[in-house]
Amino acid sequence: MIIMPDLKTSLLDLLFELKDTDIKLIIGGGFGIFLKIEHVKQLRIRTLLQELPEARSTNDIDLFLRPELLIHSEKLKPMANAFKKLGYRVVAGAEKYQFIKSGEGDTQTSSVKIDILTGPQSYFHNTTVKVDKRRVRPHPSVGIHAHPVDEAVTLEEELLQKTLAGELTSGEKWQAEIFLPHPYTFLMMKLFAFRDRLNYADKEFSRYHALDIYAILATITEEEWRSAFKICKEYSDNRFIKEAGLIVSQYFSGIDRMGIIQLQESHYYRHDFQLNEFISALTELFR
Repeated sequence: MIIMPDLKTSLLDLLFELKDTDIKLIIGGGFGIFLKIEHVKQLRIRTLLQELPEARSTNDIDLFLRPELLIHSEKLKPMANAFKKLGYRVVAGAEKYQFIKSGEGDTQTSSVKIDILTGPQSYFHNTTVKVDKRRVRPHPSVGIHAHPVDEAVTLEEELLQKTLAGELTSGEKWQAEIFLPHPYTFLMMKLFAFRDRLNYADKEFSRYHALDIYAILATITEEEWRSAFKICKEYSDNRFIKEAGLIVSQYFSGIDRMGIIQLQESHYYRHDFQLNEFISALTELFR
């Protein structure tokens, strides 16, 4: 089973191979949330809620690429070379934007999977990049595609820069800079992910997303809380921002709403979670 330190080692291995390039990686997903929780705990930063959840397990690293890297694709050649050197192979059906590396036993649960994502399709209008709802294809091709996330309209706003430190697979100590999305951006992506998974037969994924929404909001700092409203105001006319407000209203605006119910059904839920404060803050932010 993959644990968070294994993911950190895998990410550090990749960052080591990308040293001396201008590829800056934005880390999303469950691992990105883990890193944010780690960040606020290490620095003892005051956050919106006091009760932070335990980081859920994951074997995925969501890497968001700045659209500029895909538009000027030659800058991504070092990343394609790094995946080959580190032993990653493409995932069938998601070639060039999902890569997997087997761990001990060569089983799925011991593998690390990297998903390459980027911002909305609209970022690539009037460029040489080919894009549809599934993938962004740089031109010329360098062996790296990305999956566009249309609701990540604020992807590059107020990123949190963090130093990731630890050991490489070789045992050498290494550190490098990564970026975490602003909580508002993170919430946008997770709200849509929750809604998209809600009607699946396997409810575990929507429960994960509900838990992630709580974790993201819980770890917002005072400065991030203020800047979230600034971002919201700046993008208030965007249809995805408006749609996120409807998702919150429908699924997270009361203790009897499905998002809150599924949060409580999560294996990671604790009875000391501040649900009323969570509901109040989320509805205020996505009014």
